[in-house]
Amino acid sequence: MSSSKCGRAAALLLSGALLATGCATAGRHAPQPFPRLGDAPLARADPYRVTGTALSLRGAPYVWGGDTPAGFDCSGFTQYVYGRHGVRLPRQAAAQYQVGARVGRDDIRAGDLVFFTTIAPGASHVGVALGDDEFVHAPSERGVVRVERLSGSYWARRWLGARRVIGNERAAAD
Repeated sequence: MSSSKCGRAAALLLSGALLATGCATAGRHAPQPFPRLGDAPLARADPYRVTGTALSLRGAPYVWGGDTPAGFDCSGFTQYVYGRHGVRLPRQAAAQYQVGARVGRDDIRAGDLVFFTTIAPGASHVGVALGDDEFVHAPSERGVVRVERLSGSYWARRWLGARRVIGNERAAAD
């Protein structure tokens, strides 16, 4: 047999083997759609590395619509920080509030997203929880990424909720 005929015969055998293997699993392992943002299990990024990235950006200026270290708005900041760790977030705070698992105020951990109602009803501001009542965010009034307290009078009055988008376990609903 010539080498080209041998090559074609081998290709046909391989194709047949692949088709037969695919059919053998039909029904037992139904194909699943690609995971969507916010589907369980939660993304497996290290919360402490995420918060380290967020803290490293302290002092970056506030820029409406900004999503780079040259300038951030709140949701551009969180999208950038989580994106450095392989976690894709939507661009707007309201959309980020729909991602992940709801977390009760007493169960917030480092790396959780924290949300506030500021300029509009619903989630209009977002930051990254650090633990110990602190979070880092890109606020507009002072113009730089900074750390503040969740219990601070301004933020406590505007508290909306928290979401866990990174971690190995589902958060308890509040």
